[in-house]
Amino acid sequence: MKLQAGLLAVVLAGSLAACGSGGGGAGDADAAAQARGPITIWYSNNAEEVAWGKQMVAAWNAEHADQKVTAQEIPTGKSSEEVIGAAITAGNAPCLIFNTSPASVSQFQKQGGLVPLDASYIEERSGDVAQQYKSADGKYYQLPWKSNPVMIFYNKKIFAKAGITDPSLKTYDEFLAASRKVVASKAAKFAIYPAPSNEFYQSWFDFYPLYAAETGGKQLVADGKATFASDEGKKVAQFWRTMYADKLASPEKYTGDAFVDGTAAMAVVGPWAIATYKGKVDWGVVPVPTSSGKAPEEIHTFSDAKNVAMYSACKNRGTASDVLKFATSKEQDGKFLAATGQMPLRKDVASTYADYFAKNPEYKTFADQSSRTVEVPNVPNSITIWQTFRDAYSKSVIFGQEDIGTALDGAAQKVDQLAKQS
Repeated sequence: MKLQAGLLAVVLAGSLAACGSGGGGAGDADAAAQARGPITIWYSNNAEEVAWGKQMVAAWNAEHADQKVTAQEIPTGKSSEEVIGAAITAGNAPCLIFNTSPASVSQFQKQGGLVPLDASYIEERSGDVAQQYKSADGKYYQLPWKSNPVMIFYNKKIFAKAGITDPSLKTYDEFLAASRKVVASKAAKFAIYPAPSNEFYQSWFDFYPLYAAETGGKQLVADGKATFASDEGKKVAQFWRTMYADKLASPEKYTGDAFVDGTAAMAVVGPWAIATYKGKVDWGVVPVPTSSGKAPEEIHTFSDAKNVAMYSACKNRGTASDVLKFATSKEQDGKFLAATGQMPLRKDVASTYADYFAKNPEYKTFADQSSRTVEVPNVPNSITIWQTFRDAYSKSVIFGQEDIGTALDGAAQKVDQLAKQS
């Protein structure tokens, strides 16, 4: 739904009085960087994340009576990106948002809405994966926080009904063969049901995970140039075109969860969904397929990350910086993992939280996969680039109205121009 005028007024006029953030902006940045006092933060409205956020804030406030954190769920709107963008424009965004999409960082940065963060802390916490989140000026305007590495969930009962008891889904040919069995046996109406709608982010859950796997970890844009019109990109697109052309996936929008409902035998999703599927689906999980059937330890996938950013309206940035590090400490990351099942974007998750994974083995595969994730490229016009790609993908792959090669080549030319613009 569209962001309503009343909500916008709340976001713009009053949500951050407690943050020490005035409508006129942060004032002197050097003074703000050292200043300490009350701040406000936003976090996701996901129930498990809200529970984690409340205990984190309570733990901080218990030890810092003069630097109280006031927390709230991110206000409702068409998207969190729209809400955050509106707050930046008004000059009263919160100090920290624990729900910042990496795809939006370049735009928020262009708006002057973000504060550069402590690079040494980020790189020490996250290791090599941090480099994907660095901006063009060499600074970090987002802390890599948590990921949901995307894999293929499959419904064991549906597969068994189709006569598949030990599914092999490593190659495109194997995946297609299993999909045809599922549909031909009427065990499920469709093999898989990625959202066929045209929002810019939908390609993160069909094309992009398979592209990351096929290319060994390439991003959609690298060195200022589109990469997706390559042979690998066209192979991935053709695989999905076959899924749609053979009616193994549907071009119709689905209301609800097709995997939970049994309408689809598989889903492309990350570990956040495990709690959702509990008691509803007897599931298994495998890495996304590749044309050649790469070994699991070679597979890269989309990270589906959400990060933490500090916003320039914040006056008490010294406190905000301390809260950021407190909230992403080893202890708090462990509590976040336990509460949500989502993977902290830090080095050696599997060994750092070995006790958790021993008690919750269904999450261990995702911990391993989390070390090989690919993020959306941190480039100018990121969302416009993704929308340009999605338009071409929808037309050629989902609806078959244009040749795949022609569509991807044309989109790549547009993306190259967009990536050059500041």
